[in-house]
Amino acid sequence: MDFREAVQEYAEEPLPLQIILNLLRDYKRPYDKINELVKKGELTPIKNGLYIPGPKLRIPGPEAFLVANHLWGPSYVSLESALSYWTFIPERVYEISSVTIKSTKIYKSQERRYSYFHAPLPYYSFGIKSVSLTPKQVALIASPEKALCDKIILTSGIFLRSTKQAKEFLIDDLRIDEELLQKLNVKEISSWIADAPKKSSLQMLVKTLSSL
Repeated sequence: MDFREAVQEYAEEPLPLQIILNLLRDYKRPYDKINELVKKGELTPIKNGLYIPGPKLRIPGPEAFLVANHLWGPSYVSLESALSYWTFIPERVYEISSVTIKSTKIYKSQERRYSYFHAPLPYYSFGIKSVSLTPKQVALIASPEKALCDKIILTSGIFLRSTKQAKEFLIDDLRIDEELLQKLNVKEISSWIADAPKKSSLQMLVKTLSSL
């Protein structure tokens, strides 16, 4: 069995070094073989010890959101990336923004930028959804409510002090349609505030959403 056939089972997820070594267990010098596969375009390193199928294999690889989950974890996709995914903002987002309990981090891989922002526990663990991107790929993505809260909490300089200011931020700055804002689960957001940073801003968000 050649490498292309062997890797098919794992191709739709980022491949840790341990899996690659297992696939190459019949080689006396598996690390030399890995270097050869990278040079031939059959493997692509996305960070030290983590790979995706290379372009020469011409098989489906992991989606960018799943790559983001694996590059720096635990983490989940959030902020503009999640808001765009849920079609709450009109822009298509090319940088993948995530939230993590680890330190802030930036990766550049495959001509894409992955940014990670720190959030404390237990706030971090709220509002995370497991989303099926393909039949074989499931990624962790913030709910629309959590992505919006993360945007407020993790963006420097955003402090919501009045409903007027909050509406301008939501409708004018983020360009979220008012009908979508009305569908957000205010009760759920309220339940997070006690454990969240920027409590007063989230309280103003809840007050504003409730008035729409």
